[in-house]
Amino acid sequence: MRQPRHGGNLAWAAAVAGCPPKAILDFSASINPLGPPDSTLAAISSELGNIRHYPDPSYSELKQALGCFHQLPSEWILPGNGSAELLTWAGRDLARLTATVLITPTFGDYYRALRAFSAEVLEFPMSSIKSDLSSIVDFCLTTKDKGLLLNNPHNPTGKLSTRDAILPYLKEFALVVVDEAFMDFLHPSEEQSLIEAVQEFPNLVILRSLTKFYSLPGLRFGYAITNPQRLQEWQSWRDPWAVNSLAAAAAIAAVEDKQFQQHTWEWLTKAKNDLFEGLAEIRGLQPLEGAANFLLVESNHSTSDLQHKLLKHHQIFIRDCLSFPELGDRYFRVAVRSKSDNQRLLNAVEEVMGNSEQ
Repeated sequence: MRQPRHGGNLAWAAAVAGCPPKAILDFSASINPLGPPDSTLAAISSELGNIRHYPDPSYSELKQALGCFHQLPSEWILPGNGSAELLTWAGRDLARLTATVLITPTFGDYYRALRAFSAEVLEFPMSSIKSDLSSIVDFCLTTKDKGLLLNNPHNPTGKLSTRDAILPYLKEFALVVVDEAFMDFLHPSEEQSLIEAVQEFPNLVILRSLTKFYSLPGLRFGYAITNPQRLQEWQSWRDPWAVNSLAAAAAIAAVEDKQFQQHTWEWLTKAKNDLFEGLAEIRGLQPLEGAANFLLVESNHSTSDLQHKLLKHHQIFIRDCLSFPELGDRYFRVAVRSKSDNQRLLNAVEEVMGNSEQ
């Protein structure tokens, strides 16, 4: 079985560990351990009787709920089969331009979406993986005929860029696509979403996902926010009924669940700080500060070796960074999980790292 390029591949992890997938403690996928919310499970259950019918092709109720959540007219929102599906259409849109700029290291699925439509890709490295987007090197190129695809908070570092750091690019690039898959993890008083700018800038596309924050990766739900004309074109490119009835019902319940949102924000701050401090105390490791629900960790030992040993001896799955060429075998990423899970990880990593030095 091939090494996975994404986190969460429990079939691969179980094959390495020699155990059933359900026995794996998964730190490789950055999913909120508090979810799914009870409200979404109840919504799914109540919708089961309707799976004999086709979904509403216009998703009116779903778009209305998302529009209310973001204080936007519903026609500015397009639900999709995960943000990955919508990234595909963003890739098709970007492919019409001379080239698309990626700030590296970056999420590997961006390359998939762009290359599917033979888009020209220009890579520009962050000046340091410990910096945010305000420290990007000068592009030194004409940008009016090019696109920009980036994520905020940044994947894989977790660094958060301010609105002010990104807004100038909207005046320089023909099309700017901002993936905000992890923005929900920031309290509204701290988040730096550009959603409020979409009505001012017709060349801005925001991609959002319910996968991480609401712990719904199996349902496949995301949405794009941009001007209605662009969304109408994207709709004409894709299959009908991209979102199934159960996912639509769960999404409506999720964005209306204020209690779950507040609980997550309160839990994450301490849980992440404790995990950061625990990793920092282990000799040979240096976790990086970040705004998302995961930590990128620098190691002075092979992280692919660490990954395999954690799987074989502890049934713990961490995300290696081999799919990020700029990071290679000296970084790994871990999701923030419950207090007991995080402590189990710390104990196992300390044991493996200690044995590696002997």
